[in-house]
Amino acid sequence: MTGPAADGIVVLKIGGGLASLPDALETVCAAAGELARLRRLVVVPGGGPFADSVREFDRHHGLTDDAAHWMAILAMDQYAHVLAQRIDRAVLLEEPGAIGAAVGAGRPVVLAPYRWMRSADVLPHSWEVTSDSVAAFIAGALDAAHLALVKPRDGNAEEMVDGYFLQVVPADLPWTVIGWERAGELPEVVARSTSS
Repeated sequence: MTGPAADGIVVLKIGGGLASLPDALETVCAAAGELARLRRLVVVPGGGPFADSVREFDRHHGLTDDAAHWMAILAMDQYAHVLAQRIDRAVLLEEPGAIGAAVGAGRPVVLAPYRWMRSADVLPHSWEVTSDSVAAFIAGALDAAHLALVKPRDGNAEEMVDGYFLQVVPADLPWTVIGWERAGELPEVVARSTSS
């Protein structure tokens, strides 16, 4: 690889569950910063403890599917602020139109997706749809070269994504699910999938 501008965009979804694991968030954010030195990188946040609070409120007080959906997407925006603070040189964006210029400048972009998702409103409003499907939609919309989802653990990729993911991820988009402890392998994983 010859640098970030020479390759297609990589969309990296950083799971919110990493926030509760010792060292996981710092390890993955450091790996994201390194990946951004090699590839044009757009980070999509999970919902993490912010989405968990929406789920908890829904369990105890009840929310409509619409309210729960939009509140969970807003939770992703909150986690985006956390990630932008922890990924070296990251820029936080809320509008998709600014992504091209930011990644073209070689900086990792952390996308707070609420405004884009509210405008597009293409995903079902249910708990079956999580940040996995949001990341798949964004990767498809950006015509990304690769989508990587970092999770709290390794496992069977198709069993680790949400129930709607396989319906929204573009058929020709290479994608990977990787446990956080292997985050340092992301450049190699992405390079293998995009060179074949």
